[in-house]
Amino acid sequence: MGAPQFGTPQPGRDYPDRPAAFAVVERDGKVAIVRVTFENGGGRTDLPGGGLDPGESPQAAAARECGEEAGLVVEVGEELVAADHYFVNEKGEAKNTRGRFYAARFVAEDAALKIEDDHALVWMEPVAALRALDRESHAWALACWLRRGRP
Repeated sequence: MGAPQFGTPQPGRDYPDRPAAFAVVERDGKVAIVRVTFENGGGRTDLPGGGLDPGESPQAAAARECGEEAGLVVEVGEELVAADHYFVNEKGEAKNTRGRFYAARFVAEDAALKIEDDHALVWMEPVAALRALDRESHAWALACWLRRGRP
């Protein structure tokens, strides 16, 4: 059985596969959430993470993306779940994100790592984060993390 598929594709639109990795990072009972602000207004709320670079492992991508999006230094641990998601970004690019979600241990914050100015780190209580996350695959991964018990 494969990973669950989230999202609803728009008829007639192509959704090429995009390998991606995301992290559930806990600190003092809260989880790291990234708020993305769109240039033309609006935004979305995600777990930190994103697409894999060529030759990059999912674990390395999750750690890199935590730094680039949120200025977080993390140690990526066990894979929690895999989940696919039909997704159209703010630029109108459609992808089927083939996501891997990992538990990650918070090590430090390092503002020098953060390069994505449209992303902002927010620490949220896990249940509030479940409600705030825009993508069902991210909420499902966080719910799976909660059900396993915190590390």
